[in-house]
Amino acid sequence: MGLRFSKNRIEKILPGRVSTDRDELFCYGFDASSADGLPSAVVRPYNVEEVAKLAEYAFQNTIPIVPRGAGTGMTGGAVPLKDAVILSLEGMDRILDIDEKSMVATVEPGVINAHLQEELEVKGLFYPPDPASMKFCTLGGNVAENAGGPRAIKYGVTKDYVLGLEVVLPDGKVMTTGSKTYKGVVGYDLTRLLVGSEGTLGIITKIFLKVLPLPEEIMTLLCTFSSLDDAALTVSRITASSIIPRTLEFMDQESIRAVENYKSFGLPVDAEALLLIEVDGPRAAVAREAEKIASLCRSRNGVVNIAEDIFSKQRIWEARRIVSPALYHIKPTKINEDVVVPRGRIPEMLGELRKIAQKYNLTIANFGHAGDGNIHVNVMTDKNNPDEYRRASESVQDIFEATLRLEGTISGEHGVGITKKQYIGMELSETSITVMRKIKDVFDPKGILNPGKMFPDK
Repeated sequence: MGLRFSKNRIEKILPGRVSTDRDELFCYGFDASSADGLPSAVVRPYNVEEVAKLAEYAFQNTIPIVPRGAGTGMTGGAVPLKDAVILSLEGMDRILDIDEKSMVATVEPGVINAHLQEELEVKGLFYPPDPASMKFCTLGGNVAENAGGPRAIKYGVTKDYVLGLEVVLPDGKVMTTGSKTYKGVVGYDLTRLLVGSEGTLGIITKIFLKVLPLPEEIMTLLCTFSSLDDAALTVSRITASSIIPRTLEFMDQESIRAVENYKSFGLPVDAEALLLIEVDGPRAAVAREAEKIASLCRSRNGVVNIAEDIFSKQRIWEARRIVSPALYHIKPTKINEDVVVPRGRIPEMLGELRKIAQKYNLTIANFGHAGDGNIHVNVMTDKNNPDEYRRASESVQDIFEATLRLEGTISGEHGVGITKKQYIGMELSETSITVMRKIKDVFDPKGILNPGKMFPDK
């Protein structure tokens, strides 16, 4: 790929918003994965016209560009490869409109997820997708990765709320997909195609989101188990019942201990597992459902505590949301995978993970969204210990094989990016990958938009 980047020419398009300072380039060279690179420049557009001009210039000069939000991705999707220019969308951070009558929010891609949540709550509304990084991740990044979160069990993931998009194509042309309506079947569903495409097909500049009424009541339960098997079987019983919880989160003993070592929350470190469960809806119905779930937990020897006030709820959720950083107290390096299996097969998957940990003599910490079968598998290791790191890297293949054997998928909400692209042939047929490559070629014939991501190297 021939790079013909000229800072002076881009400065004419976006004066004062192009940086080639090495320290700044370094800051934009990595995300929350273990992958890294160094961009040739960082450019900060403030509107769709500027994005289009930059894309057109990049297309004419065959310059690779990488759209980027907050850099919270877990698979290297925002990491620059091949001397790419980082197109930072963090400055496009306006909530353009909240239509309370139509229940549609229109936002720019740099809006922080939690900021939209706060604005909506004032109006008695909410936006369900709530990734663990919601306090600092951007909605553009959420759309690019099709982010999920704890509430996905009841409310679904990002793709279920994106009604339409404004997108700049790699050649600088601007396209709008979908509409502000809840229904629409005119032509191919390009909105769904773009959601989860990891910035490889277009640059998102505007998002139309469906929002919902804020639930009347929310009850939060913390259930601890002395047996991992009891916790896993309880998950299956709850999901097989007539109740759809708002959240059904899982933490194993390694995760519990890591959190308590990081910051004391009073979680029982001798427990083999805990479930964090919420139910929401009309007040009377919530009370009945909470009691039924508590009964199901107790029937498998679970100890149930109900959060009595907002502060107790916030403390429980803080403990859950800091699991990922807390795990670094176990080992300095972690290989994080977010596999998904059918909900009824969670007990089997957890059993497979125990076998893999024993086979490779490793610590594997597991937590995640048990309600929809999404387990965050964290292989704890140390890059400075070559033998241990080799074993940790080899265990990933076994984890994915076990997942697929149980009719699951190797990525639930983190995407493919760099870290998983070598494995997608385990799940997707050669025909499927060929069709996807052809779609990429239609959108991006020069291969300049977020190159080197998602597909295995030829």
